[in-house]
Formats: sequence, C-alpha cells, structure tokens
Amino acid sequence: MTNKSLIRSTGVIGIATAISRVLGFVRDIIFANFFGTSMIAQAFVVAFRIPNTLRDLVGEGAMNSAIVPVLSEYKALGDDKEFARASSVLFNISFVILSILTVLGIIFSPLIVRIMAPGFMADPEKFGMTVALNRAMFPYLIMIGLAAYSMGALNSMRHFAAPAFGPCLMNLMLIISTVWLYPVMGVMGLAIGVLAGGALQLAINIQFMYRCGICINFKAGFKHAAAKRIGKLLMPRALGSAVYQINIFVDTILASLSSIVGAGGVAALYYANRLIQFPLAIFGLALAQAALPKMSQEFASNDIERMKHTLSFSLRAVFFIMVPSGLALAVLGGPIVRILFQRGEFTAYSTAITGGALFFYAFGLLAYGGTKLLVTAFYAMHDTRTPVKTAFIAVIVNIIFNLILMWPMKLSGLALATSISAVVNFLMLYILLGKKIGDFGTRAIADSFLRVLAASLVMAAILKILSVALVRSGVVGLCASLAIGSATYIMGSYVFGVKEMKDFSEWILRRR
Repeated sequence: MTNKSLIRSTGVIGIATAISRVLGFVRDIIFANFFGTSMIAQAFVVAFRIPNTLRDLVGEGAMNSAIVPVLSEYKALGDDKEFARASSVLFNISFVILSILTVLGIIFSPLIVRIMAPGFMADPEKFGMTVALNRAMFPYLIMIGLAAYSMGALNSMRHFAAPAFGPCLMNLMLIISTVWLYPVMGVMGLAIGVLAGGALQLAINIQFMYRCGICINFKAGFKHAAAKRIGKLLMPRALGSAVYQINIFVDTILASLSSIVGAGGVAALYYANRLIQFPLAIFGLALAQAALPKMSQEFASNDIERMKHTLSFSLRAVFFIMVPSGLALAVLGGPIVRILFQRGEFTAYSTAITGGALFFYAFGLLAYGGTKLLVTAFYAMHDTRTPVKTAFIAVIVNIIFNLILMWPMKLSGLALATSISAVVNFLMLYILLGKKIGDFGTRAIADSFLRVLAASLVMAAILKILSVALVRSGVVGLCASLAIGSATYIMGSYVFGVKEMKDFSEWILRRR
C-alpha cells in the first residue's frame, strides 16, 4: 500500500464521511430548529452520549485499533481460514459483552445520569426525561458496537467504503425521527430513530462481511488465539478511551452547572463540537483509519523506515488540512453558527454561547487530528499503553484548566481547556514516539507546518475582511467567503512552497 493508495483510501473514507457529515449538519439544523438549547435538547444530548461513550470504550475506537493490527497479520500471511474463524469468535465475544453492558446500563440509568449531569437533578422533569431516553436508547450500544467490530474486520481487508457510509443511514433516521416521529410520539420518537439508525449500520456491515467471505457462526465459540491477543491490546485501549471519556464527562458535568457557565451549556458544547468534527472526521480521522492497516503491516514486516515515511507523510497531510480549517472556523465561527442554526428555538443567545465555544475549540483542531494519527502509530506497533498514560495526563490538565477558566470565561473556558489539553497530549505523544522509533522527519514536518501556517494566516486575514462585507448576506455571503478563502489558501500554498499542495495537485492531474 503506497502513499498513493493511502490517499485513495483516505479519499474513499473522506467522501463517505463528508456525505455523512453533511447529512449530520442537516440533522443538527433541523434539531436546532425544533429544540435549540432547550431542556429537550440537553436531555437528548446527555442520554445519547452515555451509550455513545460506552461504544467508544469497547466498540468503535477500542475495537478498531485492537482488531485491525491482529487481523491484518492473518491477511498478510494469507491464512483466510483462520482469519474467518477469528472474525466469528470475535463477533460472538463482542455480542455477549455488549449485551451485558446494555442490561446493566438500563438498570442503573438513573445513577449514570446523576453522575454525568448533576445539574439536571435540580429539575425533576429534565432529569426524568433524560433517564427515560437513556433507557430507551441503550440497546443502540449492541448494534453500534457490533457495527464497529465489523468495521474493524472490513478495514483489515482494506474495505473502507461500506462501513464509512454506515453513519449516513444513522443521520437519515435521526432526521426522519425528528421531523415525523417526534410530533406524533414525543421524545421517544427520537429514541426510535437512534435504534433504527444503529440497526441499519450493523445490517449494511454484516452484508458486506458475508460478501467478503466472513460468515457469523455462533458455533465457532469464544476461544481463539487472536481473541487473547486482541484482548490484551483492547484492555489498555479501552482504558485509554475511558480516560478520554473522562474529559467529556467532566465537560458535560461542568456545562450542566448553569449557575456558573450559563443556561444551555450542554447543548451548546454539542453543536460546537459537531462543527469541529466536520473537518476532523472528513480528513483527520479518515487518514488515521486508512493508515492503521498500512502501518500495521509495515511494522509486522519490520520495515520501520517505511513506517516512519508513512507517519511523516500523514502528519504533514494532517497539518495541510487542519491548520487552515482551524483558523477558518475561528474567524467565521460566529457567522457559521448563526446561519446554520439560528432559527426556531435556537435563539441569538444560543448562537452566542455556541460560537464562543467553537472559537476556542478551533485552536485545538490541529492537535486533535495529529493526536489521532500518533495514537494510530502506537497501536500499529501493538503499544496501547503509552497513549493511555499521555491521555491520563491530558485529562488532569483539562480538569485543572476547566476549573480555572470556567469562572471568568464560562462555557468558552471549558472549550479552551479542552484545546490546551489536546495540545499537551499531542506534544507528549510526538516526543515519546520519537524516542521509540527514532526521528521520523521532524525537520520536514516543522518546515511544512511553518509554510502551511504562513499560507493559512494570509487566508485568515482575507476571511476576517470578508466576514464583515459578505457574511451579512447570509448563506451566499458565507459560501463566497469560504470559496475566496480556499482560493487564497491554495495560492498562498504555492507562494510559500507548500510541498503537499504540489503533491496533491499532481495526484489530481494524474487522476484525470
């Protein structure tokens, strides 16, 4: 798998993710119109976040990073029979674990909500609604957890498209449930949309697994050498996810304290985070997902130099996209929030607090993308412990800055603390990875970063000027600003000699 094929795989995942994120924006716009930052919006965000947190803990994040390196080795050895048997055993184990967690989650839902959103206890109606929604949506964990497992199996075979398009179905079902089911069934209509979306994601992945020769077989049992190896990798990765989720828990807990940060904090952080996730998921996470099997095979083949080259190339590509994206969101964040969301129940106050959070989240965008890629490199080497240690330190940093900044800056302080902790985590991972495998092109990476930063600052200056003249005209003005800003960045990249711009242009021309 060359860098060209890495770009191609990233492109497939990126396109699928872009479609999903666009649908997600449509979903959020409709959701904001219906609920704004009201009680229903906050109850749904917290209730949905709980099974999503467990999904990352034992599913999407942990599963993929543990499954892909191990199953990739079976594929590299050409042992298709053991690959298929290992896949079936892993499915069986995942199903049992997820089912147990779902039952426990439904039983202890009131306690979980008390821990996640203590501020809700002051409002019995909000608390009761959150518990009811959480119990109704908890079975989503089984479906989305198994969908995450199947994504790992498909990715190990270099099949990226099907699992990447799965979230599109989820967003479609949430749109349908908000527009048609909520007016008829109330908030439980939203829960039905979540469950239906999870079921469709799992169904499409299972279908493609069968096409690839992986048949789910409960008779395969629960024992396999691969399961033991993955279990050893999964436990530290799950712990790492747990540490990361503590960050989210802390932010949610503090955002629920409306007496300190203001009303609507939980929902505002959700909307701001959704906007940050757009460029991050389309390129940063897509690149990391495509790079994992490539670096895993390079490490398994003991080709460390090739792995370093892949890592350096990937980091420079992340910088090339994330630096201008972060600055664009920082400059145009307020107008973007207003144009996308401010209607119906989403008031000017909602825009103000969401825009403030987005501004400070934007400065951590580069670190979010870079961290995901560095963590992927550690996972490719079967090292799941180091990212846990750095994530734990980052959580401490986040908590400290949260408590310092939330008083003077309110909700924006929580977002800034998250960005600071992300930068700290990225720097620690970068230094530790260099000590582990040696220099992987720091000089080239730094040179590329400075050139990209120069081009991005020129773009940001132009966007700042245009934001006053054009954004007032609404969607047309915003699109014009973004188009001009993008053109400015492209020209600036050529002027400042950004190598990634030249490489990308040559690749596009060869594809024509």
